[in-house]
Amino acid sequence: MKEYIEKLTKKIEQHSYDYYVLDNPTITDFEYDKLIHELMKLEAEYPEFKLKNSPTERVGGKVLDGFETVTHTVQMESLTDAFSKGELEDFDNTLRKTISNPEYIVEMKIDGLSVSLEYEYGEFVRGSTRGDGFVGEDVTENLKTIKAIPLRLTEKLPYIEVRGEVYMPVSSFIDLNNKREELEQPLFANPRNAAAGSLRQLNSKITAERNLSIFIFNIQQIQGMEISTHSEGLDYLKTLGFRVSPTYKKCHTINEAYDEIQRIGNNRGTLGFDIDGAVIKINDFKSRKILGSTAKAPKWAIAYKYPAEQKQTILKDITIQVGRTGVLTPTAELEPVKIAGSTVSRATLHNIDNITSKDIRIGDTVIIQKAGDIIPEVVEVVKEKRKGNEVPYKMPECCPVCGTKVVREADEAATRCVNPQCSAQKIRNLIHFASKDAMDIDGLGPAIIEQIADNNLIKDPTDLYYLKYEDLVEMDRLGVKSANNLLKAIEKSKNAGLDRVIFALGIRNIGSKAGKILAEKFGDIDNLSNATEEQLTQIGDIGPIMAKSIVNFFSSDGSIDMINKLKFAGVKLSYEKSVKDNRFDGMTFVLTGTLPTYSRDEASEIIEKFGGKTSSSVSAKTTFVLAGEKAGSKLTKAQQLGVKIIDENEFKNMIE
Repeated sequence: MKEYIEKLTKKIEQHSYDYYVLDNPTITDFEYDKLIHELMKLEAEYPEFKLKNSPTERVGGKVLDGFETVTHTVQMESLTDAFSKGELEDFDNTLRKTISNPEYIVEMKIDGLSVSLEYEYGEFVRGSTRGDGFVGEDVTENLKTIKAIPLRLTEKLPYIEVRGEVYMPVSSFIDLNNKREELEQPLFANPRNAAAGSLRQLNSKITAERNLSIFIFNIQQIQGMEISTHSEGLDYLKTLGFRVSPTYKKCHTINEAYDEIQRIGNNRGTLGFDIDGAVIKINDFKSRKILGSTAKAPKWAIAYKYPAEQKQTILKDITIQVGRTGVLTPTAELEPVKIAGSTVSRATLHNIDNITSKDIRIGDTVIIQKAGDIIPEVVEVVKEKRKGNEVPYKMPECCPVCGTKVVREADEAATRCVNPQCSAQKIRNLIHFASKDAMDIDGLGPAIIEQIADNNLIKDPTDLYYLKYEDLVEMDRLGVKSANNLLKAIEKSKNAGLDRVIFALGIRNIGSKAGKILAEKFGDIDNLSNATEEQLTQIGDIGPIMAKSIVNFFSSDGSIDMINKLKFAGVKLSYEKSVKDNRFDGMTFVLTGTLPTYSRDEASEIIEKFGGKTSSSVSAKTTFVLAGEKAGSKLTKAQQLGVKIIDENEFKNMIE
């Protein structure tokens, strides 16, 4: 079994490398998920055979009180910025006073969050943020969830520290903002902002859900290998299993380097990730050492920053999109214009306050750009081009889809349709109800939902539980097998649990995390529906706005009807709390040295099973230091701080 688990682990690691590093998957996502599921099952059954840094660590789930600090032994320097060819020429002229005929490497400057990754004998041991360059934060557990980061290297070097840029792919950024928009949560401004927020989550499971990735661009320290140039280092990092800078080119003159920068800039709109510039570095490490650094930045490198591309076009009309929660969003219909690699014909105007503050009128000449090179936005109006026939815009008094009078509450920027039967909301509510984080109804995608709605088979999401085989089998895209599979999936979802039901109902401001908190607190749907705002705000993480949304939802006759229909259909509307032994609740353990019988991972799992937490560094907040043979500086620090030190025998007494 030990050999089989090792073989299965290596197989999964190879598939991860093919997919996330080489962008060349050799199996389907479904097949990959099956392998992970099998490994998780075996590790639970045979925990003594679970390998350190198993691929199952990538699912996340560890919750921290806060991040420990990490002091960087090699400073994580920032770069001097350049905004013109002239500044690059000045940089080149200065270098040539010290270095004759410098060879440059030009590579993309990924717009993300800079991190350090440390490996000992090929195993990933710690990851940290850049911070101020000298001190960062320990985000090891969150970094483990990023599938492009190898948890084990192909060679067992004594030690290597590399630097990389964690980023959020464009597709993941758009999906995340779409979900946040549905929940009426603040949108992330750009992928960098989203990546930074995702990496600094105290719950690593949330980070795992954000689909972050990474490019490695530098070796900070290395033992057991001699590297003399940057390009040699990048090539070597590839052989170790790292995903390195996507393109890098050797250049022998600053003009050649500038041409490569322009080439990268012209293509940045076609990339699946965001870049904000290009970096020029001296290739030879001896030359770097001669040139040295200032207090913050190396003298041997410079970053060329691209300006946001802006174009003028005509705003032909303003139309309204009605969202899942009834929010009316004005959208600019533009004369098509090519910008940042794609043709743009529409741009969100957010709300009437934005339109008013910028004095945007139909017929105006406007300047547009892509926020973060991704989301089209209207920057400003070119008022000197007005001809006098431009039309000021007013929000409609009635919903353009159902005709219901719209409302705008005093504390909101949004204008809203409050009709729960509005067809525009109905489709989006159904999609949300069936989604993976809600009732997780497999096979019920947007196309099928639209068909079901178009055939007038459902008025609200709860009608899904009353669909019949004969209703579905005659529909396009559905035959006998698909209809039966869909009905089975709907039936299976009845046991999804109260927390998922609460989220699926689409209560304003209530996400999946709040759904679980409410389910654990109230136990069943009736208790929740009868709760007052005062009772709700006494719960941690439930604020006044959320409490008001919950009370308003359950005071609606339509909502009560939905709950009754769910009950009658047999949907599980109660929450079963699992009984846990939390003897280590509130305690923090630090493990150091080699234990006689437990591996560190096994001891950590036991601690977390009993409600405790583990940390990689000792502080005054540490409860116990569990020390084995060859315990190092952590043991010394624990003694200095007076932290209680225990051995494995004492630990066994505590857990038995």
